[in-house]
Formats: sequence, C-alpha cells, structure tokens
Amino acid sequence: MNVKRNIPFSPPDISQAEIDEVADALRSGWITTGPKTKQFERDLAEFSHTTRFACFNSATAALECALRALGIGPGDEVITSAYTYTASASPIVHVGATPVFCDVAPGSFEIDYDQVAGLVTENTRAVIPVDVAGVMCDYDRLRAALESVSGKWRPRTPREELFDRVPIVADGAHSLGAVRHGLHSGQAADLTTFSFHAVKNLTTAEGGALTWRDIPGLDSEELYRDLMLMSLHGQTKDALAKTRVGAWEYDVAFCGWKCNMTDLQAALGLAQLRRYPGLLVRRREIVERYERGLADLPFSLIKHYGDDFASSGHLMLARIEGASQEFRNAFINEMGEEGVACNVHYKPLPLLTAYKALGFDIADFPNALAQFSNEVTLPLHTKLSDDDADYVIAMCHDVFARLSAKGVR
Repeated sequence: MNVKRNIPFSPPDISQAEIDEVADALRSGWITTGPKTKQFERDLAEFSHTTRFACFNSATAALECALRALGIGPGDEVITSAYTYTASASPIVHVGATPVFCDVAPGSFEIDYDQVAGLVTENTRAVIPVDVAGVMCDYDRLRAALESVSGKWRPRTPREELFDRVPIVADGAHSLGAVRHGLHSGQAADLTTFSFHAVKNLTTAEGGALTWRDIPGLDSEELYRDLMLMSLHGQTKDALAKTRVGAWEYDVAFCGWKCNMTDLQAALGLAQLRRYPGLLVRRREIVERYERGLADLPFSLIKHYGDDFASSGHLMLARIEGASQEFRNAFINEMGEEGVACNVHYKPLPLLTAYKALGFDIADFPNALAQFSNEVTLPLHTKLSDDDADYVIAMCHDVFARLSAKGVR
C-alpha cells in the first residue's frame, strides 16, 4: 500500500551554489544590471552555441523587444500557435500588430507547418513557433513552408531586408538545452527567446533572454545595443557604464521600456547554468521512468527524445486517450487528493476572454481543442526522487482505475 506523499508540481531546484552566488552579489554592492548579468549572457551564448545573448526581466519582454528590433508594429501581422500560453501572443498585441493563430497538427503540440504558408500575407512580419514542453519545433519544415511563399515577403525595415522570407522568432521559453537536427535551441530559428521563470528548468526567479543565429549582414553588436536601449528607457548608458570615472554623461535616444535583468537574478542563473547539464540528465531519467511506468495505461506521452532530437525535458504532457474533459478534470482532482499536483498545458488561446475579444473562435482550431481536452501534465522536476516518480505512476494507475470503475468517461 502506498503511503500518501506530497508531490509539488514544479518547485525550483535551489542548492547552496545558488545561495552562495546570490550572497556574493549582495556583498559586492552591485545588485542591478552589472557584471554578473553580462557574464550570464556570455555563458548562455557559449552553452547555446550562439554569438550573443541579451537578458531581460522576462521572456515576454524579450519577445516584445525582438519584434520591436525587427520594426514590427501597427498594420503588421504575426503568426503564432493557437496552442500556447498567452506570453507567446501578448507581445504581438503590445507592439500594435495583429496576432494570427495557426492550429497545431492533428495529434501534435507543434504548429501545423502545412497550414502556416496559407496564413502568410503581404502584411506578415514574423512567425512565432512554440517549443512546447522543451521539444524543439521542426524548423527545417517551417523554414521550407515560409520559403514556399517568399513571393509575399515585403521587407519594410533595414533588418527585415536581411531576410528572403518571413523571419522566425521562436518562443523557446521551455527549450534551453534542447537539440534537433544537430542544432541547439537558439541556433535553429532566426531569433529565439528563453524563460527563466521560477518553474522553468533553469531559473532566475523571474527573467528571460533573447539570442539569434548568425545572419549574413546582421551586426550583432548593434542589435545587442539596440536591445539594451529598449530594456532601459532608451538610455545610452546603463548604470555599470556610468560608474567609470567621468562617464556620468548620457542621452536618451528614444522613450524605451524598463525590463532589464538584475545581477541578483543573473547570480541565480550563473549557478543554475553551471549545474544545468546534470539537471538535464536527471530530467531525462525521470521522463524515461514515466515512459516505462505508464506504458500499460492509455496515456499518450509527448515524445521528448528520438534519433534526431532531444528535448530539455521541461514538461511531462500526457493525453488520456478517449477521455473527456470531465474525466481529465476529475483525474487531476483525484490526483490532488492523493498528494500529486498536476496541471494542464495549455488552454488554447481562443478559449480565453482576451482573445475571444479579438475575434478568435475555438471552432476554427479543432486540433488544439482536441489536444487540450484530455491533456494532463504530470510533475517533472529535479527535486523528484525515483520513489516520488514511482508514487506518481502508481497513483496514475489507481486514479485511472477508480474513475473508470465509477463510469466516468
């Protein structure tokens, strides 16, 4: 008989290394954007095999700044997935552009690459695919789809002129450390954003970052400077630069925003990144334990690892085959009663009030609705022991059998 446990959904994995690094920042007297933030950017670029990283206070801010860096604004359209969190779409609205939703492919959490081309118009300025659960999208297929309609691409800004098709700005919030077709997350899309929110694989409590591939003609240092201006009121010098002797003078180039990362956040990130390869290994062990333990249940688990890809193992998405929303909701409630916190990823955007108000109807996205209706996300984090994972597996069996016996469908 299983003794009831308390299994949280996704607590942060904080060790003494993170505490020591944050304490070092506090003792240094430098707690806003400073040397640790700049070091974190360099270390992220090395880890992700890209040239440059820019850190922000959230992935949402990073995505908005990416769109602004491309010159996207009112009158423009940006395509993204209907099956994602609002942070993939709200930056489109923030810059004054129009979101265009694409359904996911049947039985998939990935954007439907075959539908994307048909959504492109002469007003399309970018596509934001989403690496759900840490599984990278197939960027080769997406690029090919956009190249097939390159005749509709009408660049309007100097940076857009560097592209011969609609740019790909990936929402890689979940996928730091993932690989697909030999490319690391951050290398495959034109620009890629990452999240370091408290529930992410690597956390800075709150925080995010943007990186980009080496694009012919793109001046990475100029882009980085523009992004830093956006993140700090458009001010031409940050606090660190102004500490140099006689360097107080500054200008404000434009009315920017305030979304910079602090050294306290970066200190957390530096320690987490040093531990990250081991954390990814542990996540894979838990995923494979779930795969073995749930194989005899009618659960369709998201595939995290294959011959040509490896995810970051961020979320354990499971679909209960043939189940209704009533069954799924009852399953989550019963698991909670047994001490196991579960979740749902995601409620499709057209089901949310904000996007209904923009005119979206879930009836136009049947695959996204089908994915959502019977989806449950199981706990997956590096504080989970083997015994904890086995308890979750046992409770999945018990609760599924119990609900089935009650006639819940």
